[in-house]
Amino acid sequence: MLLIMVQFRKLNGDKMNEKEYKKAFEELKKLRKPISNVNIKHRESLSKLEKIAIKVTEGVGSMGFFLIIFVWTLLWLGWNTMAPKEYGFDPFPAFVLWLFISNMIQLFLMPLIMIGQNLQGRHAERRAESDFEVNVRAEKEIEVILLHLEQQNDLILKILDSIEKNKNNQN
Repeated sequence: MLLIMVQFRKLNGDKMNEKEYKKAFEELKKLRKPISNVNIKHRESLSKLEKIAIKVTEGVGSMGFFLIIFVWTLLWLGWNTMAPKEYGFDPFPAFVLWLFISNMIQLFLMPLIMIGQNLQGRHAERRAESDFEVNVRAEKEIEVILLHLEQQNDLILKILDSIEKNKNNQN
């Protein structure tokens, strides 16, 4: 509350006295809480199943997984297309077994990926909230520092005026 009053006074060009400055500084100190690491809090809040979902999401969303699926598909389709008939196990052109296995992989992975993405989204929201909180704190602290510098500037000017008057009185 006092910080709002300080900012209002500054906008009006009013000067703060030392008592008001100290109150504003103490209020700022009271508002200051230690910054917590959102990443650690998020990691600790996850259950084992949620951790598995995130690992699956990260693994499936990698280039390595894509290459594995791509190579597996090429080998499967290539073998069943070009191999002698007696060695083929999934006849061309239907590739029914390949389609069945591919669909089963997709059906099992889709919900896990969605869960993992939701968890990652929740983590991103927590990080954004933490960043905003840090920015608000920094803005308040910068305001106090600027006020402190203004007060120091006023004191320096008073000291210089006093020195000037003493020089003029001595002459």
